[in-house]
Amino acid sequence: MPRPAQLLPVASPQPVTGPAWWWLGVHGGAGVTTLERAVPGGRDAERAWPSSEVPQPVVLVARSSAGGLQAVQHAAQQWASRMVTGVELLGLVVVADAPGRRPRALRDLLQLVSGTVPRLWEVPWVEQWRLGEPPAAHLPRECAPLARDLARLARPASPDPSARIRPA
Repeated sequence: MPRPAQLLPVASPQPVTGPAWWWLGVHGGAGVTTLERAVPGGRDAERAWPSSEVPQPVVLVARSSAGGLQAVQHAAQQWASRMVTGVELLGLVVVADAPGRRPRALRDLLQLVSGTVPRLWEVPWVEQWRLGEPPAAHLPRECAPLARDLARLARPASPDPSARIRPA
């Protein structure tokens, strides 16, 4: 796997207790703060891979813009090339960068990058969030499967941490 053109830093996180995951914004303005408030259980990784001896569950977060999706490509390439250890990549959340239907070029790019991660969740444009209203007060229906899936995925299937999924 070739080295990505852009790399996210790697940091040692504080221990995570309970069924939690890290929201990793792959670029500034990805929507991590909003997701952290809308879908309880995750913590902001502050744009750095949370690497440790015990695999850390991580969800990449990006806007649906060309720059956001290209940042996903770099992050997924960094993960797949094993430049990051101690990470269990759960998937990618793409937050709409504008109301309405995505242009074809962005739909195609999203289809391409979604093949580089285990799962894809999409969060639509929420005008109330843009206006500063609390995310939990206006949850789109697309957040329900995201919350349900993450609660299930972040819990280890067995008490043995070495049994958790690792990058291929």
